Amino acid sequence: MPPLSELFDLPWMRTLLGVLAVLLLAWLAGELCRRLLLRLVRGLARRTAWHWDDALLQHGAFRWLARLVPPLALSYGIALVPGVPDAAEAAVAKAMLALVVLCVVMALNAALSAAEDVYRQTPAGQQRSIKGAVQLTKLGLYLVGALVVIAAVTGKQVGLLLSGLGAMSAVLMLIFKDTILGFVAGVQLSSNDLLRVGDWIEMPQLHADGDVIDIALHTIKVRNWDNTVTSIPSWRLMSEPYKNWRGMQETGGRRIKRALHIDAASVHFLNEAQLARLARLRLLADYLPAKSRDVAQWNQALGEAAALPANRRRLTNLGTFRAYVQAYLDTHPCIHHGLSCIVRQLDSGAQGIPLELYCFTATTAWAEYEGIQADIFEHLFALLPEFGLALYQQPSGQDVRTALASPVRARALAGA
Repeated sequence: MPPLSELFDLPWMRTLLGVLAVLLLAWLAGELCRRLLLRLVRGLARRTAWHWDDALLQHGAFRWLARLVPPLALSYGIALVPGVPDAAEAAVAKAMLALVVLCVVMALNAALSAAEDVYRQTPAGQQRSIKGAVQLTKLGLYLVGALVVIAAVTGKQVGLLLSGLGAMSAVLMLIFKDTILGFVAGVQLSSNDLLRVGDWIEMPQLHADGDVIDIALHTIKVRNWDNTVTSIPSWRLMSEPYKNWRGMQETGGRRIKRALHIDAASVHFLNEAQLARLARLRLLADYLPAKSRDVAQWNQALGEAAALPANRRRLTNLGTFRAYVQAYLDTHPCIHHGLSCIVRQLDSGAQGIPLELYCFTATTAWAEYEGIQADIFEHLFALLPEFGLALYQQPSGQDVRTALASPVRARALAGA
């Protein structure tokens, strides 16, 4: 075995020691840079009121920048090692270039994620999402980074690679079809302000009915009211109809559109006793006197023809009840009085005479809306007998049993 001094004089030993020294220096430089850079950034982030430095730190942008140091040190240091073959030096340089490109792409990717987080915290970011555009930009970064790495490893120009990709455009269009459609749909949704995070949308054909929680490049995520999550391809929102309830929430009123189905057999003219009794209702204090004067003037103008009751105008219990409901809604504290408020009679049919209430509550909260709507209709249901009206209802088993047990029916059966 040769002496140690002679061993160090051997060419391969000097090369090996040089490679080990370069590796050690690259590792030390990377650790030192990572620790110093991260400590410096954390200290600055604590002392500043900005949010972008916190977001960059959280997404690891500075960690990827610190990882640039070891590949750069190896790339430049390997050339200083004596006895390294040119082919090995070129291979190391290409490998280190690939690592540098990877670190740069990942650092830019983290910076884009940080920019999206900072934008999301702004008022504009709470209305419009840029997640789809950010994801498309990231995809472009990955493609560019892959092309640069391939060009560096193979030694070919990027232009030649791009020309090859042009020949494969049909295949690429097929592969990235959803990405292209999603990007175009995202641009249209964002530019026309058709969808925001937090919007309540309804798309029955895809079983989606709830709040939008995420707008990405390919999919829109909707949290349904039963806490399930539906993923909708972005392009389907541009090719298929859906309902966005944002307008309702912005106006501050939610629509009530329900009808009371009145039994037509219960509709009749009001006599003097009934008019006197209904005149005591506070909400009819203005309607009944004015309407009675109008009817009296009309009948007086008829002359002798007014002797026939069929020629005269008379107040009905249904019309008076409709006026009462209108006055009730006009004075209700939970009804939005800046929006339409109508009580109208629809076409009668097999289910009776529909008396529809069309109005808006003063709140859009679901539970409060349902409570207000129920209170209104419960009051009107209970008040119908006061006007001599009855709801139309299909006969139930209890109705049949009551009819069969009635004294008239019992006498008829006994006589038979």
